[in-house]
Amino acid sequence: MGLRSPINETVAVAAAGEFAPVEVGPLSVWPPVVLAPMAGVTNAPFRSLCRNFGAGLYVSEMITARGLVDGHLKTSHLSHFGPDESPRSIQLYGTESTSVHRAVEMLVSEDRVDHIDLNFGCPMPKVTRKGGGAAIPLKPRLLADIVAAAVGAAGSVPVTLKFRVGTDDAHHTFLETGRIAQDLGAAAVALHGRTVHQLYSGQADWRHIAALKEAVTGIPVLGNGDIWEPGDAVRMMRSTGCDGVVVGRGCLGRPWLFGDLATVFGGRPEDGGAEPGLPPTLGEVSEAMVRHAKLLVAWAGPHGIKDFRKHTAWYLKGYATGPAARRDLQLITSVDDLSQVLAGLDASLTLDPESLRIPRSHRGGPRRVVLPEGWLDNPDDPTPPPAEAEILVSGG
Repeated sequence: MGLRSPINETVAVAAAGEFAPVEVGPLSVWPPVVLAPMAGVTNAPFRSLCRNFGAGLYVSEMITARGLVDGHLKTSHLSHFGPDESPRSIQLYGTESTSVHRAVEMLVSEDRVDHIDLNFGCPMPKVTRKGGGAAIPLKPRLLADIVAAAVGAAGSVPVTLKFRVGTDDAHHTFLETGRIAQDLGAAAVALHGRTVHQLYSGQADWRHIAALKEAVTGIPVLGNGDIWEPGDAVRMMRSTGCDGVVVGRGCLGRPWLFGDLATVFGGRPEDGGAEPGLPPTLGEVSEAMVRHAKLLVAWAGPHGIKDFRKHTAWYLKGYATGPAARRDLQLITSVDDLSQVLAGLDASLTLDPESLRIPRSHRGGPRRVVLPEGWLDNPDDPTPPPAEAEILVSGG
């Protein structure tokens, strides 16, 4: 598959008819690939960039239910989609049923979404210490109340859940979470094969994805964790039986990964896949960087170029550009600055094969799980956490 790491050397592309589209309610997703919601990353410009490389389902960064209902300006901005975005997919974060119901009702009644994903997997301490994100599946009745509220307000708009294996090895919650989702009418579930304790360390355990697929048979099960190359996606689906894959950090600085994924799965399920080409040269990477930066500035104004700086290290990882260029890219204040720095680099540089599986962005863990005091005392208690658990800025 173009450039491969050893683990994928023998992985064949999808055979004709081997895989089927992911049916998420009325949405038929082919190739069976989803862009994971990532705070501060999967905004409209990044989604548009990825979509230009390949088809799939592209989910927004997290927005808070309370922020949406209260008319928070940043939340409102993040919840809007570009004219070319279809289907419109949003991830919603909420910690109690009332605000989630009102937020979903608002999104649906105003015809602003085609798909809603509920965040029950965020592992960050600032979220779990308030009783949100990955802390909620520890209280299945609270989880069920929130899911029922969302599904009840969504009507024909499909609602899905994304979650982790559990908080740690002593508290695996993924099987019960999956069953609750299925029983209450969710359209699909996605599992990241790590615990909160692991954060982003080690390797995702795909065996848990296989176990969830065996337990939840009425709706699609998607797998998430360590999709760095096209071969990983095919290998995950074959080894776990999952219905599709969710791509997170693997696409940071590499939006063309979605094009490679579309190639290995094929234009139609009955066609079968093909071998993707080699990774882009640095010149081609530079073109994508400028396009991304222009989209961000058009969307966010002058602040967009500052936001783009964090992407530069991800784009250049694996290319021998040297520290001076990386330093200069952290000082850019305009698209012209960006273009000028990139023009001074060797456009013919190719990707170092050893960098294919080097993580981008989050790399922390293991880390102690932080929960509200007494959170584990009574798992059957459906009482939501205090309102401050939702006083978070959308997008992280």
